[in-house]
Amino acid sequence: MLVAGSSLALQRAAAVSFTLGITSVAIRAGSYRFRRRHYVGANMKHLTFALCVVFACGELGAQTNVWKPSPGHTQLPIWPGAVPDAQPVPGPEAVLSETNWVVAEKPFVFVVNVSQPTMTVYSPKGINAGVAVVVFPGGGYNALAIDLEGTEICDWLNSKGITAVLLKYRVPTKPKVGRYAESPQALEDAQRTLGLVRFHAAEWHINPYKIGVIGFSAGGHMVAATSTRFDKRLYPAIDAADKVSCRPDFALAFYPGHLSPFHPDDPDSWTHENQLELNPNVRVTSNTPPTFLLQAQNDPVDDVRNSMAYSLALRNAKVPVELHCMRRADTALGCGARGFRLQNGPSWWRSGWAQSG
Repeated sequence: MLVAGSSLALQRAAAVSFTLGITSVAIRAGSYRFRRRHYVGANMKHLTFALCVVFACGELGAQTNVWKPSPGHTQLPIWPGAVPDAQPVPGPEAVLSETNWVVAEKPFVFVVNVSQPTMTVYSPKGINAGVAVVVFPGGGYNALAIDLEGTEICDWLNSKGITAVLLKYRVPTKPKVGRYAESPQALEDAQRTLGLVRFHAAEWHINPYKIGVIGFSAGGHMVAATSTRFDKRLYPAIDAADKVSCRPDFALAFYPGHLSPFHPDDPDSWTHENQLELNPNVRVTSNTPPTFLLQAQNDPVDDVRNSMAYSLALRNAKVPVELHCMRRADTALGCGARGFRLQNGPSWWRSGWAQSG
């Protein structure tokens, strides 16, 4: 999901079910499209203008307070003092919404201008499988789709007996780094959070060897980044939490971006000799965790070759990987109540090591 400098087309939710191999999947695609570089239609232009206004002025349906989780969940700062490599943000943190931003007949919101990253622990109410998953919402490293790709994912994971940890990482990143428009600050927040979850595993009734990550769009890129850049943190160690491993034990990336140099609107991209070129900062090894990937072949924002290139690199490194390429669906499928439903899960998930305590 991409926000600033993007445009929006809303469609009604569509239900799609399919079976690939032994993995049964159901998708309810609350379909809307974000395009990074071009404006398509009046609604799209309106959203782009709206976000620019909010970033500049903090207006247009934006609350002037920071995002807060629902009652019963505690939001914790991940940095005990000053955040490393801090960047200025255009204004105060705000929750952004508008009445015509609807997915599956339900409004969705963004969080903008996050300078103080936090994590919120969602513990399952009933059976606890002893598994934890850190959740990375998407938003193009410009904003965070905090409900559709955040809190709703946490609720879905809780329903499976899994502890969810929602990371509200720093956005926007300006300028983004390199050809692949990456965010070192967001990766720092992710590495720190994974260390904190593992450090507090006993306290939170988590198996420290069953801590995974799930992310969407830019959050999907964070899944790949944390899966391949865990050997060295991007920031100096602060406390004991930075002494434990920040490697995820398993990973799920939904319509990831920032992994391929190609974009869906590039007319020559399919004739390029390096059709499945992978971001060189994503260095896959045999120690990269088992990974599940899902992306639509007609994704108008994050080209399907993001997942294809990463999947090929994982396969070549003999890392367990499942790649599901849908024939047709819009970007930002979400997960759980309004989005992608992983009924049985990847084969390595179903085998029990990711679920049982």
